[in-house]
Amino acid sequence: QVQLVESGGGLVQAGGSLRLSCAASGRTFSSYSMGWFRQVPGKEREFVASITRSGDSTDYKDSVKGRFTISRDNAKNTVYLQMNSLKPEDTAVYYCAASNFILAALVKSYIYWGQGTQVTVSS
Repeated sequence: QVQLVESGGGLVQAGGSLRLSCAASGRTFSSYSMGWFRQVPGKEREFVASITRSGDSTDYKDSVKGRFTISRDNAKNTVYLQMNSLKPEDTAVYYCAASNFILAALVKSYIYWGQGTQVTVSS
């Protein structure tokens, strides 16, 4: 069992930056690939970024490539999402999740989820 708790969301102006963190409980954090997803009301949850167990490979949604960076610190049981050059369309609740698959982009591939953190980008 892994419990995930996101933090770092908030209100930011377009062009600004935020860093999301996701702290995991348990000693098995490094055995999971991790991902970030986001969801706006009335829409399906969508993939944003993923990272392998060791952190040596990453994958991103096309619209965030070059602006967002996913990273992890296995010693601290934490995964991060650095978001730069934020746009109003990045506004959503952001979730971190854990998966047994490598660099999965599908919601159904993830087995543990956090409660989400709100990110609001004003224009």
